[in-house]
Amino acid sequence: VQLVESGGGSVRTGGSLMLSCEVAEYPYLKYCMGWFRQAPGKEREGVAAIGIDGSTSYAPSVMGRFTISQDRSKNALYLQMNSLRLEDTARYYCAITTARVCDHVSITFGERGQGTQVTVS
Repeated sequence: VQLVESGGGSVRTGGSLMLSCEVAEYPYLKYCMGWFRQAPGKEREGVAAIGIDGSTSYAPSVMGRFTISQDRSKNALYLQMNSLRLEDTARYYCAITTARVCDHVSITFGERGQGTQVTVS
């Protein structure tokens, strides 16, 4: 599977960013997709996941601020991040999994891309 993230960058506290993920070389139409993040010295943290049926799951820390969406006709996954906080600073990874349960926890164990850095200051 090839996952390519984009859209990261530096932003002020309270600002917004939209991350994108392009999925290639994989029949991802059947799988759960999502995002997790990892800051230096910290464990992976699941952020959000979206299932084949469009059902979504969010980490409590991002609920109400982040929105995950997909466009399977374009092989694309998105993460709209609003009201960004200092603690959102991390490398964000797009991931795909075949886990039976599709949620922000299971997505942390999926196959991932190279990631894109988000820095909030």
